[in-house]
Amino acid sequence: MIISQTPLRISFVGGGTDFESFYRQYPGKVLSTAIDKYFYITVNPRFDGKLKISYSETELVNHSSQVKHPLVKAALEETGIETGIDIVSLSDIPAYKTGLGLGSSSSFTVGLLNCLYEYLGQKLSPSVLAEKACEIEIERAGSPIGKQDQYAAAFGGLNVINFNTNGEIEVSPVLLNPRTRQNFEKHLLVFFTGKERSANLILSEQKQNIEKKIDSLKKMSDMVPVLMAAIGQENFKKVGEILHENWMLKKDLSQGVSNPHIDAMYETALKAGAFGGKILGAGGGGFLLVIAPLERHQKIKEVLSAYTLTTLHFSDVGSRIVFKN
Repeated sequence: MIISQTPLRISFVGGGTDFESFYRQYPGKVLSTAIDKYFYITVNPRFDGKLKISYSETELVNHSSQVKHPLVKAALEETGIETGIDIVSLSDIPAYKTGLGLGSSSSFTVGLLNCLYEYLGQKLSPSVLAEKACEIEIERAGSPIGKQDQYAAAFGGLNVINFNTNGEIEVSPVLLNPRTRQNFEKHLLVFFTGKERSANLILSEQKQNIEKKIDSLKKMSDMVPVLMAAIGQENFKKVGEILHENWMLKKDLSQGVSNPHIDAMYETALKAGAFGGKILGAGGGGFLLVIAPLERHQKIKEVLSAYTLTTLHFSDVGSRIVFKN
């Protein structure tokens, strides 16, 4: 039996600049962090030679060509495994239908590949693991997504992910002193909106709108070093202003990014004293992130008491094998 553990992530600014059709024209940048919520993938040999895949559904088939789950099927094709194993996936924050804005699809894919290659006796570097996950999600499965989530899941930690015009992707760790990092984390609050959403519909429209919205995307990419400086100075009011500006620009990328429910929830947090915030991921639902002075946290929790407050912490670990027998 082999078990992989792969983190989910929070993306602060720059989401959308990780589409290749953008960063081939202008360098993309994303500031994100892995969090202490994980996907666990288990791979185990089967005595009867069949394939069993357990996720929100269960598939029992004779050959990998019969698998319905597009990411599992593509990962099996990539690794050349045709039959004879059980695959089980579990998540600390499961998305049953679509997604929640924490990069769960990419965490699943990275963790699955890590587990399958370990089963074959091969260890991949984080960069190779991330690129193979990108190939599976974007090229083989046809998902209209960028490339930030795969790298966040494979590398872990708080990073600036740079998407260069020559196609190269570089992960640069953000090295904060422990007090600053802890203080930054303490100022954040994350609430579940109560709604999952179809990220693919939102991202498809966003991808189609890249040429029309290229100036907004350039501004979002350029915000990354400004946000890093504000975090390093522990100027959390400035951090909130940058998150707010990024959110306003992101809302303009696609009609589905926000809705009256999300807007009302966000405005309620601002009126209660939040500096700023954003919806995590593509938008349309999932989790609302806000940053606020510590003395306003209790008030914000009270006015948003109808929503689930989720405790998240930064994680330094990327996808790894946590058990092998």
